[in-house]
Amino acid sequence: MTGGQRMKIIGILVLAFLMFCPGFIDLCRAADSAAVVNKTPAERLTLAVGESVIIDTKIPVRGVSIAGPDKPDEAVIVDAVILPPRQVYLSGRSAGVTYVTLLSNTNNVIAIYDVEVAPDVASLKRKFHEVFPNEKGINVTGTHDNITLSGTVSGTANMAQVVSLAQSYAPLGKDGKRRLLNLLEVAGVQQVMLEVRVSEMSRSLTRKLGINFSVISASGRQFGLSLLDNLTKLPSGGWPGNPLTVSDNVSAIFRFLGDGATWTAFIDALKENGLLHVLAEPTLITLSGKPANFLAGGEFPIPVPQSGVGVTTITIEYKPFGVGLSFTPTVLNNGKINMLVAPEVSELDFSRAVSLQGYIIPSLTVRRVSTTVELADGQSFAIAGLLKEDVRESVRKFPLLGDLPVLGPLFRSSSFQKNETELVIIVTPHLVRPVDLAKQTLPTDAYSEPDDFEFYLEGRLEGKEQPRNASALPRATKKGGLEGNFGHRLP
Repeated sequence: MTGGQRMKIIGILVLAFLMFCPGFIDLCRAADSAAVVNKTPAERLTLAVGESVIIDTKIPVRGVSIAGPDKPDEAVIVDAVILPPRQVYLSGRSAGVTYVTLLSNTNNVIAIYDVEVAPDVASLKRKFHEVFPNEKGINVTGTHDNITLSGTVSGTANMAQVVSLAQSYAPLGKDGKRRLLNLLEVAGVQQVMLEVRVSEMSRSLTRKLGINFSVISASGRQFGLSLLDNLTKLPSGGWPGNPLTVSDNVSAIFRFLGDGATWTAFIDALKENGLLHVLAEPTLITLSGKPANFLAGGEFPIPVPQSGVGVTTITIEYKPFGVGLSFTPTVLNNGKINMLVAPEVSELDFSRAVSLQGYIIPSLTVRRVSTTVELADGQSFAIAGLLKEDVRESVRKFPLLGDLPVLGPLFRSSSFQKNETELVIIVTPHLVRPVDLAKQTLPTDAYSEPDDFEFYLEGRLEGKEQPRNASALPRATKKGGLEGNFGHRLP
């Protein structure tokens, strides 16, 4: 018998022995049973942080295996305690997902649980009910990744407080930040219209008196006295072959002739009262928490030197001036409006202008206010007391002669100027909603062009006929015209 035949006979005998051996049959059954357990899907179990549950089993439990964190510094998700013989106590420790495996006395797998530990949303809801009893529209859902807030709140102030409270319950992410998803919306009207009235009254008083005179002799020689630099320039030639050139500041001229000499006196006497009235009524609309700006004025150029390589160039920058307003409203839950208001009134002042490489740059006279107030819808507050008073006096006189008791005024020049300015700002906020376009009017809705007869013969600036767009736009049928009070108001 060859070696190959012997090996075949031995293999057949071993196979026959294993097939008829009872231990081999039990081993196959155990392997098949183990394969079935591994293929059984894990049972899902959801817990909240701090929540506990007891699991009952039909087989005595010998051990519990918990999938540990991926990194040593990560928090433990669940704690497990065996309650002999057939119970296991599970407690949620931190938000996350893990697997819990129960083992029998023979180290067989009894069950596998897919455990998800979510934030304690129930406690957060109870806290919302205690702290914000009037907020009924807040919805809270949570997963092991984050807490989600949805629904509505009554105001932006409550919005910030609700989010701050939910932050303390939200789970920590891997970056160390709280995982909170805010989908809340603010209910009610969140658009604020601000009406501002800026009123400025300025009064000025000017008084001045100055005397200049010159004498031209018969031989052509002249001499004179000038007490005001800007009054006039004395003539350089005789009279009348070389006539005098007099500035606009001269109020009167007196001329006397005697013994071939000409005496000429220039008098500058002025008393002037001025009155300035400025009124601006800007209206702005913005959302709660969003800033809005307004400027009624203009911009003036300022030359700015720019140094280059051996060359200096001039660039132009523009600075705004006029009546400006900046405000940021916040609608509170009690119907009030918190506002940061910063009105400003500025004007060009050429009396303090500077000159730079041939450019005349005026200065700005600015009155600026910044304040925070809290008002209800339709209430107003006024900023007053912004008073300014300037008094300027100057006296120019000839030495010694200007101090004489009677003749002294002939050798003196006096100037007096007084300016008084008062600024009052009134601010009124309103909660507004969108309106129907058909109910609104425009300044041009009731306007129609005049024909030749109405324009040339009657002198009318608008025609008598109905505008062409009257049939298309119902608002154009309203009565009105260009003549009348200035300004357009929305109803």
